Amino acid sequence: MASTGKKTRGRKKTQMKMIENKEDRLVTFSKRRLGIYKKISELSILCGTEILFIVFSPTGKPFSFGCPSVESVSNHFLSKNRPINDNTNILIEAYRMVRTNKLVQHYNEVHSQMDEIKRKKRELVSAQQTSETNNTNHWWKTPIHQCNPRELDELYSRFSELAHMFHIAWCKKIANASLMPTSTYFGNGHHRREF
Repeated sequence: MASTGKKTRGRKKTQMKMIENKEDRLVTFSKRRLGIYKKISELSILCGTEILFIVFSPTGKPFSFGCPSVESVSNHFLSKNRPINDNTNILIEAYRMVRTNKLVQHYNEVHSQMDEIKRKKRELVSAQQTSETNNTNHWWKTPIHQCNPRELDELYSRFSELAHMFHIAWCKKIANASLMPTSTYFGNGHHRREF
């Protein structure tokens, strides 16, 4: 049967202190070394600089890491006159161009959306001005087959509100008619009193 308990302790915050056990130190070093190299490489690319990093293992063995390479960094410092032959600047420029293109594309999309919103606003203002001048803004005459779901929902709400107002007015009329002792309510606003 499979065990339901956890097999590992999971990811925990490690307290920064020297690991006493030599074997544990070596294991930790070997696990973290590649992560450190990756971070150094990212820093080199982001800053556009060359980095030479040397670290000693718990056994005293030196490990070196250079970005873009140990040789190009050491050559740069050993012979100041020789140009660096690497692709770092090309990679940085390519990354910058990709990022710039994405930003331009995002800007164009937002700009297009703003233009569309402005166009719709102009149409609404124009329609509102036209309806105010013609005084033909009768929402209940809107053809239902020309409405989108939002407009249909709005029409439904307006009709519901209108029906509710009719119901309230009708109830008030009935209540008023029942308060009159011997009158008959005809529904058209006329009462007939019987004496």
